[in-house]
Amino acid sequence: MKRRRALALLASAYAVSACGARTGTGTVRVGSKNFSENITIAEIYAGALERAGIRVERRMNLGSTQIATAAMRRGDIDLYPEYTGTALIDVLHHAPMHDPRALFATVDRAYQSDFGLRWLTPSPVNDSQGLAMTRGRAAQAKVATLSQCAAAASALRLASVPEFVKRADALPGLQHFYGGFRFAQVRTFDIGLQYSALVRGDADVATAFTTDAQIAADNLIVLRDDRHFWPPYNVAPVVRIAALKAHPAIESVLSRVSPLLTDDAVRALNVQVDVQKMDPADAAAAFLREHKS
Repeated sequence: MKRRRALALLASAYAVSACGARTGTGTVRVGSKNFSENITIAEIYAGALERAGIRVERRMNLGSTQIATAAMRRGDIDLYPEYTGTALIDVLHHAPMHDPRALFATVDRAYQSDFGLRWLTPSPVNDSQGLAMTRGRAAQAKVATLSQCAAAASALRLASVPEFVKRADALPGLQHFYGGFRFAQVRTFDIGLQYSALVRGDADVATAFTTDAQIAADNLIVLRDDRHFWPPYNVAPVVRIAALKAHPAIESVLSRVSPLLTDDAVRALNVQVDVQKMDPADAAAAFLREHKS
């Protein structure tokens, strides 16, 4: 559910073969997972390194979190973008944490000791779960936060993706954590179509991921998680320690880029790639030109 904009999964055999050919130590191999947001961010990392005079080899669209992590641990790629909450829960199998600084420190410490990898400066962007509304309906219902939505839910209709109504970290968890959230109607849709129902007026609230392209494209608002139910999913470069020793400039270059990746910036990139069908490399290049990075 977390990776809803995934492209078709590459076969594992292809992923292994794509990683297999090693390059010289003068090249930094930048990889990505298999969905457009991650590919675009990886292209931003690659482009920033090239602008700093570092030779880059791109190994994008490798596959799932597990495939990308395995490629890093084998030394087949040197860095890629990862999300703190994904690392904590899906890779390290820890319980959710809600303090972004403590979460980052936990994953960085574990990745260094267990995998020989470091997490560099995290970005402000938080690609987490959320609930979205049109601006007009939110104003009419006087709802801007999850607490307000929980209280008003009996008068609201929810357009949901199927997993959201079942998972402990989704609707059942919200009902337990916030109380309320007993919607007048809950209808499920294929991923992405819940936004169409919201815009048509067939629903008042829709499940979301906070950097989805549709949020920007349809001028929606994401309700503020005022009691911090969902764990943070800040994106950051994960880099092999050996690669950092060989290319110390990686850290300074990417630490200048990371603060630029805000929720609004990544939503705009997702609109370009997912809605306007721009190539991720072109969107990344335009982003770097805009920010002179």
